[in-house]
Amino acid sequence: MDSGNSSDVLPEDLSASVESFFETAPPLRDSSLTAQKLQAFIDRNSKPSEDGRPVRVVCITSGGTTVPLEQRCVRYIDNFSSGHRGAASTEYFVKAGYAVIFLHRRGSCQPYCHRLPEDALLDLFEVGEDSSIQVCQSHSAVVKKAIRDYRTAVERGQLLRLPFTTIFEYLQLLRIIAISMKQLGPYGMFYLAAAVSDFYVPWESMAKHKIQSSSGPMDMRLSQVPKMLSVLRKDWAPMAFCISFKLETDADILLQKAEIAMKKYQMHIVVANLLATYKREVTVVTDNGTIDVRKQGEDSDVEDELIKILIDRHCKHLEQSGI
Repeated sequence: MDSGNSSDVLPEDLSASVESFFETAPPLRDSSLTAQKLQAFIDRNSKPSEDGRPVRVVCITSGGTTVPLEQRCVRYIDNFSSGHRGAASTEYFVKAGYAVIFLHRRGSCQPYCHRLPEDALLDLFEVGEDSSIQVCQSHSAVVKKAIRDYRTAVERGQLLRLPFTTIFEYLQLLRIIAISMKQLGPYGMFYLAAAVSDFYVPWESMAKHKIQSSSGPMDMRLSQVPKMLSVLRKDWAPMAFCISFKLETDADILLQKAEIAMKKYQMHIVVANLLATYKREVTVVTDNGTIDVRKQGEDSDVEDELIKILIDRHCKHLEQSGI
């Protein structure tokens, strides 16, 4: 596995499909404001930390993308992902001193919330005798800790949240983030846990208004989403440490598919997991073997152990880069 300084040129057909995707995608809302917030976050974390080195920055993608079927969208194809892994991982990266760009699906799990009770939000609070609002005593400790940890991460400049819904928003934001993170060199990391659509309806081919059921059975042709991992590795942020995820339902093909993905897209690590057990165990696939990772107890997260391994590998990546 190379250290990240890839000089390979993208295949012409891939370059053309990537360019076409972005040229025909609907414009990203508030793109200038997003770029400004992102650059300010990266600039803040590019300054040397207490040990004299730049802060390590990780972009965590989380949740699933949607594929609109109409420009004024009523119906869409969705990718299943609760966003639990990305949200939990954000907490462990922040705890380890990383700054996190959390690129997340609107409405998916958020950092510092995954240990909160599953009660409806309003059920976590009660009205006191003086009409004041306060956290229910039974939930007080966990709710206050979540709020405190979240506010600390934000105030220290360690957490920037950027939301997406559609495949168009996700890939445009990922490109902006990656190009902005290029200046970080090997101190940048991508933890690509989002469930990204493999197919989409090109914007210009999409119905402008709601598709009418009275028209009878619908026949729709989907185009393949260009493989942006290759572009990220070769063009957008070639020195960054890159981790992708491979989810399967068949254990017999899981590791083979993960190894293929690692070589095809030049990932430094692929985290392989099965749908039935992904909250309990994963397998870290590297260029020199695999590491099985399991949660250590009922009250623990598999992400706790996983992030420790990934941080160790990132440190080695920095060493190999001459940092």
